[in-house]
Amino acid sequence: MGYKIIDKKDLAPAIYSLKIEAPLIAQKARPGNFVILRYKDSGERLPFTLVDWDQEEGWVELIIQEVGKSTKELALFKAGDEIKDLLGPLGKPYPLQKYEGPVVGVAGGLGAAPLYPILVALKKLGNEIITVSGARNTELFILKDEFREISKEFLIATDDGSEGRKGFVTDVLRDLLEGKKLGQVIAIGPVPMMAAVTRLTKEFNTPTVVSLNALMIDGTGMCGGCRVTVGGQTKFTCVDGPDFDAHQVDFDEISRRQRFYKEQEGKALKIYEDHVCNIQKAADRLEKEKNED
Repeated sequence: MGYKIIDKKDLAPAIYSLKIEAPLIAQKARPGNFVILRYKDSGERLPFTLVDWDQEEGWVELIIQEVGKSTKELALFKAGDEIKDLLGPLGKPYPLQKYEGPVVGVAGGLGAAPLYPILVALKKLGNEIITVSGARNTELFILKDEFREISKEFLIATDDGSEGRKGFVTDVLRDLLEGKKLGQVIAIGPVPMMAAVTRLTKEFNTPTVVSLNALMIDGTGMCGGCRVTVGGQTKFTCVDGPDFDAHQVDFDEISRRQRFYKEQEGKALKIYEDHVCNIQKAADRLEKEKNED
């Protein structure tokens, strides 16, 4: 028996959310936790951070972007369908506390999804929340209304200037760092973005945490595939993280490791897309023949 998809929503181009029936996971979920999802027997194990959950109703919510073969196949699932496995909650919950000074959450693209529950929990503790969200263009933002609701300030940066400030999240963050003493910065997004935020906050000696999305297989610390170097020591993202002191993280190593399987991922995606294309061509041909008759 699998895990039933209760609801599916399209949030932005190639970005969708899944609300999945998982009462045991919902009971123990905490901000910062993630799950490992397998959508079919032959499917790969996919890690996704929990975005939301309801202990009473027994569901968890994930936000997913279509990037490779697996996330594109998963996008074909709809409400009522079942996925094969859902393992969790995994990872260490975010260490919540009340800070002296505002907490600034910096989201890059899909990083908004794991950042949101952390900021919600920090606000409940009485922290002042400032959110900086960045994307290539205005169409790719997610959770804007949700961030506005919990943030004293909600600031936007886009690469093309289609919304908010034209530029990067680091441009907005520098203004904040120069204007006031911040209690904590939390950055979640692509590795280059987190590395840039870390370099910037180091200039101002501002405590910073990043959530790492290292390559992961089993999610329980046994395979070692998600190892990262933090403070000169080897850590496993799945059991020691995913949240780490940004100023101790070796981002160069993470960047190299993320490129290890780029060729294989590209080949798998091409085979899948060619297969889908051939099916569509066959369907179009049958439709044409039917109309001719």
